[in-house]
Amino acid sequence: MFMRIDKLQAALPEPKKPDPNAAAALQELLGGKYGEMSTLGNYMFQSFNFRNKTKLKPFYSLVSSIFAEELGHVELVSTGISMLNCGPGDPTPDVDVSEAPFNEMQGIRLAGSFLSNGGGALPMNSNAASWNMDMVTTTGNLIIDLLHNFHLECGARIHKLRVYETMTEPTGREVCGYLLVRGSVHAHAYALALKKLTGVEIEKMLPTPNINLDRVPECQKYLNEGSHRRLYRFSPNDYKEMSGIWSNDEVALPGDPPGNLEVVEGHPEGGKIPELLGNYGAFAPDYAPEEIFDIASKLYKKSR
Repeated sequence: MFMRIDKLQAALPEPKKPDPNAAAALQELLGGKYGEMSTLGNYMFQSFNFRNKTKLKPFYSLVSSIFAEELGHVELVSTGISMLNCGPGDPTPDVDVSEAPFNEMQGIRLAGSFLSNGGGALPMNSNAASWNMDMVTTTGNLIIDLLHNFHLECGARIHKLRVYETMTEPTGREVCGYLLVRGSVHAHAYALALKKLTGVEIEKMLPTPNINLDRVPECQKYLNEGSHRRLYRFSPNDYKEMSGIWSNDEVALPGDPPGNLEVVEGHPEGGKIPELLGNYGAFAPDYAPEEIFDIASKLYKKSR
């Protein structure tokens, strides 16, 4: 079972202005081949299908914990997309829809995410191609699955770097910076798991692609606080066994700030989920919101 906490894994800065094209680029990190839907789907079903959980508990615990974190990554990217993807302006509740207030949206590269979704995120890539189950690998063979996961995280790393290089917008860059650090942690973890099983020092292949995160300004605060050394259990009592893989006197990768790896009980401190303002010309939540707000206020008071 899972517990949901009403916070993001990292705080995101508010956009200075709407930027639907930056949101379209971030869609690649959500529903692209190496996006967060893919990492989530792979680790989720591998953990559900895992054979001999008791005998192989450290490896089961590792995949299960990273899967739990990926749920939050999907939430983080989706929130960044929604923050950016709110049309060309900031309409007020009395917007005149007859004046074509969103005329500019005809030229946006993913107009459908505004026209159909009201500016929200969906599991698709930057060209609106749907994410699908063909991007999930769960063979039942532990070494093959871990090797696939290592490849997936390295692919996701190059994915994030390329998306990062397309934008100067601070909200999208913050999403990329945080995920670059955490994705590098996951690649390192799967490398160490393969090393324990096979003796092959696959961690020597890191970083892949060969760029240190000290070259990405948005990564620095996460590196300085030690996020590159931590794996979270997302549980008060379970999945402790992965410490045999992740800590166990292992240290941070060369090029990252030094220190021993550690397994952390629970979840990251995280940040507040931003309030997504109404986009009334898009009827989100509605063109005339007063009645909806009144109903919500009454329900809130009743819950107290």
